[in-house]
Amino acid sequence: MTASQRAVQLVRIAADAAADKLADGIIAYDVSEQLVITDAFVLCSAPNDRQVRAILEEVERRLREEAQAKPIRREGEREGRWVLLDYMDIIVHIQHEEDRLFYALERLWKDCPQIELPESVNAHAAQRVRAGEAP
Repeated sequence: MTASQRAVQLVRIAADAAADKLADGIIAYDVSEQLVITDAFVLCSAPNDRQVRAILEEVERRLREEAQAKPIRREGEREGRWVLLDYMDIIVHIQHEEDRLFYALERLWKDCPQIELPESVNAHAAQRVRAGEAP
C-alpha cells in the first residue's frame, strides 16, 4: 500500500505553503505501510516560535482554500514549539529547530519512502547556503 493520491496532493500543498513562509528542512514520508491512522507525514522547522505560527497559519489557509481540507486535530499551537496538524490523510509537524534536532523524527521514519517534493519547496534553503548563511 502507498499513500493515496489525495494524501500526496495534500502533502504537496502543505509543503509549498510551508516553503512560502521559509520553513527549513521540508520533507515528507509515506507512512501508510507502518501506520493505519494516516498516509503521510510532512516535517518542517523554523528558527523561532513566531515563524512556527506563521507556517501553521499558511499551511492551514492553503489546505483549506486549495483542497477544502480542515484539520481534525491541532496540537501545540499555544507553545509554538511543535505544532501538529492532523488532516487524517496527512499529519503536518511544524517544529522549532531545537525541538526538531532533539526529537529527530527523520531518524524514526527513515525506513519509510520519501514523497518527492518539487525542488522549489526547499529552494530558499539552498539559496541561503550559497549565500554563506546557516540553513
